[in-house]
Amino acid sequence: QVQLVESGGGLVQPGGSLRLSCAASGNIFSINAMGWYRQAPGKERELVADITRGGTTNSANSVKGRFTISRDNAKNTVFLQMNSLKPEDTAVYYCNGQFTVVTTVGLRERDVWGQGTLVTVSS
Repeated sequence: QVQLVESGGGLVQPGGSLRLSCAASGNIFSINAMGWYRQAPGKERELVADITRGGTTNSANSVKGRFTISRDNAKNTVFLQMNSLKPEDTAVYYCNGQFTVVTTVGLRERDVWGQGTLVTVSS
């Protein structure tokens, strides 16, 4: 199994910054992609940014120029640096990972979600 542990959420004023972290652990053979999603009250979950195994990044238009996704391969950790935060960025942020894992019956693909971390942007 694979576990994702998120940290870094909290309350921040508009214009402020936060850095989210998501550490993966378990019987990981390879990390195929990791990313961040968010879900605001009354809205559907949406992609914020992701990064592939090869390092290609993708981000939502609403966060381009403000949020940056990065990773530390040695620590199986992905980060989301969020700058110039706006009230509309308020949401629960979820880490997602697509893994190849080692099981007793061989390698298998797994799609794993973290528990979520709340980001509140308010004065």
